[in-house]
Amino acid sequence: MVEHPNNQAQPESATDRAGVTGQPFNPESIEAIQFQPTDGAGQGPRFAVWHYVMALAATLALFIFWFLFTTKSVSFEFNPDAASIEVSGGLSFELGNVMLLREGEYTVGASAPLYQPLSEKVTVGPNANQTFSFDFVPMPGFLTLTLAPPDAVARIDGQPAGARTELSAGEHEVSVSHPRYQPFGDIVVIEGLRSEQALKVSLVPNWADVTLTTIPEGADVFIDGAQWHEPTPTVLEALAGEREIEIRKTGYKTHRQRIFAQAEQPMALETIKLVQADAQLEVVTTPEDVGVIVNGQFVGQTPLMIDLRSDTQHSVQLLKAGYATTTRSIRMSRGETDSLNVEMRRQTGLVKVTVIPKEAELWLNGQRNGGVNRTLSLPVRGHEIEIKLAGYAPFRQTITPKVGLTQEIKVRLLTQEEARLAAMKPSIQAPDGQTLLLFQPFDFTAGASRREPGRRANETLRDVGMSHLFYLATHETTNKQFRSFASGHDSGKYVETSVNGEEQPAVNLGWHDAAAYCNWLSQKEGLPAFYNMQYGKVVGTNPKATGYRLPTEAEWAWAARTLDADEEAPKEQLRFPWGSNLPPPDRHGNYADRAASSLVGRVIFGYNDNYAAAAPIGTYKANQRGLYDMGGNVAEWVNDFYEIPGIETVRDPAGPSKGEYHVIKGSSWMHGTITELRYSFRDYGIEGRQDVGFRIARYVEPPE
Repeated sequence: MVEHPNNQAQPESATDRAGVTGQPFNPESIEAIQFQPTDGAGQGPRFAVWHYVMALAATLALFIFWFLFTTKSVSFEFNPDAASIEVSGGLSFELGNVMLLREGEYTVGASAPLYQPLSEKVTVGPNANQTFSFDFVPMPGFLTLTLAPPDAVARIDGQPAGARTELSAGEHEVSVSHPRYQPFGDIVVIEGLRSEQALKVSLVPNWADVTLTTIPEGADVFIDGAQWHEPTPTVLEALAGEREIEIRKTGYKTHRQRIFAQAEQPMALETIKLVQADAQLEVVTTPEDVGVIVNGQFVGQTPLMIDLRSDTQHSVQLLKAGYATTTRSIRMSRGETDSLNVEMRRQTGLVKVTVIPKEAELWLNGQRNGGVNRTLSLPVRGHEIEIKLAGYAPFRQTITPKVGLTQEIKVRLLTQEEARLAAMKPSIQAPDGQTLLLFQPFDFTAGASRREPGRRANETLRDVGMSHLFYLATHETTNKQFRSFASGHDSGKYVETSVNGEEQPAVNLGWHDAAAYCNWLSQKEGLPAFYNMQYGKVVGTNPKATGYRLPTEAEWAWAARTLDADEEAPKEQLRFPWGSNLPPPDRHGNYADRAASSLVGRVIFGYNDNYAAAAPIGTYKANQRGLYDMGGNVAEWVNDFYEIPGIETVRDPAGPSKGEYHVIKGSSWMHGTITELRYSFRDYGIEGRQDVGFRIARYVEPPE
């Protein structure tokens, strides 16, 4: 730029302002122009694609490092080797013969040819290296049976079997029977793997060939009353055992002889010389199978040929249930043969049927017979009477009318619910021989009033609703019974006094031991187990199971304390096992008495039950519900977890869903204070004690 001589800046020319267009600049005319971005020079830094790739790779590497660091090396072994393996339930990575898995639960699926698919749950623990082993179950195989004789009946594991049967791999019991052959039984091992196996069974005859000859020939042969298919001479097949043989021929006396047949041992009887009959009478009746008595002696059933002495008067009686007795006087000449044909006269009796409700219908021997509340004239034989009405359970009874006597049937039909309850067995027997009684409990009050002497804070007074029918054992479980489950059990002794006798209650066992015994009984009877157990400990229950269990605290208290009373009157409850006041009557039950004074600190003054420690079960009188030792002898585990209950009304309580200890109910031979002797006394624990046992219970039907 050329400076002005006066060193002052020169004003721009119009040309300068106008630019190269040469147009004069007009300050009043300014126009907007479109923004054009620059080529980036002078802007901040930007991320290229490779930056993102590097970041993603770094993240992936960190994840892989984290996964490898937190996983465990897990091996799966299969017998036989698996054709395919699949692990689900979380991230997994196969590395050679092992899989990398993090801690947690997984499902392992595997397959192998000719074996059933396997699906098992496994729990991967904290150990660095872990191995799980599995055995495949072979697919079933087939057993083909060939039987001789072909009409023999085969059973496998107690179930009818056909010519070819599909069976699981393993041992199976095969039995074959036939009325005329010796039974067969054996154990067959099925290989499985869809293989075919065959078993041929030829039964051994169970009869003896008996050779019979007579003089004269052509006599009919009967064995145990059944006629043989050909006359003499013949070879008779007599089933093993003692048999009666009869030889009959018209004009000759009947020959009777008893033999003892041995299977596959042929025997020949001496030739039988038939004796000519003095006189013979053939007796034929309608109906048949009528008993024939001659001169007071039973001689057989019709149709029958009997020998009689000639020129003698004989009394012949014909008897059959439901028919009038027929008597004939017979006299026959020497060599005479005659027949007696009799149609028996049916006898009748009266049966009066009275039914509530009167709208019911009467069915007789399976056929509708009209309305009820009337008198029936029926033949003297068994009849099935059935009373039906919609909405009610049918009534059935078999009755035999009697001549000259009017019998009466009075029926009140039961509703379906009433019939359901009536059909339940009042008592059952457990597999260990214990008797359990059926109870239909009603609502009652549990706990004790604050004013009751000896009351403890955990005996909250509360109303309890009861609706589930249950069975409860009449006695405490004995050492003998418990040892049939755990042969090594020892109840031990207390200060040199044994409590380990066979008929003494089983003690020195924890709550889980008692629950395991209940599950064992359920398994023996095929009932669903009430307790879920792992490694000898209960980890949960199946509250709808009808298997054996310990009684709930509410059931135990109801069975011990309540008394049946008029529905309109308040229901009484026992304070002590014997009543309301101390002391108990002598020998009422096994409590801390004079005999136990050397073993325990507190005894009942002046009381004596003759046992220092536990007594044999059932030594003392049963309570008002037929249950023994509900007070005294040993205290008892019940099902409930221990808690201090609230005052609110509860229905069919089974205790808290979890806890550390379980409730103990009832006093024992160690208890002698007013607090412990009361039925409302509540103790708790988990480990065994030498004065704590148990009794078993179960629901009648699954609770709703």
